[in-house]
Amino acid sequence: MSHVPSRLRALVIAGSLLAVAPTLGGCIVAAAGAGAAGGYGVLGQELSPEQQVKDSATRTVIRDSWGKYNQQLPDDLDATVYNGRVLITGRVPQEEWRQQAVKLAWKADGVKEVYDEVEVGPATHFMDEARDTVISTRLRNDLVFDKYIKSINYTVTTNDGVVYVIGTARSQQELNRVTDYARNIPNVRRVVSYVRIRSGEPETPVAASGASPAPAAATPNAAPPAAAATPAPAASGDTPEGAPTPRSAIEVTPLK
Repeated sequence: MSHVPSRLRALVIAGSLLAVAPTLGGCIVAAAGAGAAGGYGVLGQELSPEQQVKDSATRTVIRDSWGKYNQQLPDDLDATVYNGRVLITGRVPQEEWRQQAVKLAWKADGVKEVYDEVEVGPATHFMDEARDTVISTRLRNDLVFDKYIKSINYTVTTNDGVVYVIGTARSQQELNRVTDYARNIPNVRRVVSYVRIRSGEPETPVAASGASPAPAAATPNAAPPAAAATPAPAASGDTPEGAPTPRSAIEVTPLK
């Protein structure tokens, strides 16, 4: 992330959201929070309130440990925690920082998996952060208002045009629908999914949507061996209990 005053960055991001408000159908307020219960509602959510509290505490512990290692690290990286699974995104200037960030995340109590999606390179411009915020807001908005998707079971974050989705799907068909939305948002260059399939209830029949997503190639993750990804499960099967969460990535030709 670029190192500019946080107040200026916040103003730029807020301005970007206001600029696209008409295209989001006036629903930014409902979808602005990343997985916030107030926006999504709580009915049908897989995570219990207790687990949500644990995840929030885990995120705090991880970010605090990053700050003790290097005060800049919490500004450069973010940790998204869902049911004890930690997704690390962002960009750091040194490989050593990336390695330490992952190691420290693994040390937090209750962590089951760590997904290392950290890039090493120059900081991004704060205008890119504003663009990423618009992408995430647009996708959350799309998921909330699709009756065939249980949006509360998905958490979305975007970094440098790459959309990351973590959570739980009721079927591969539902996950494909989520991916379809993400890949068709302007300025998205890749969609990365860490979603487990868990058919905990009958699914509402899904009407045919737009073009089906291209086959997602399951690729190994750079996290420690315990978090290594496995090939995505069959379309009709759940992710086996105890098995690592599959990672799938789809390259996208950004829409202009």
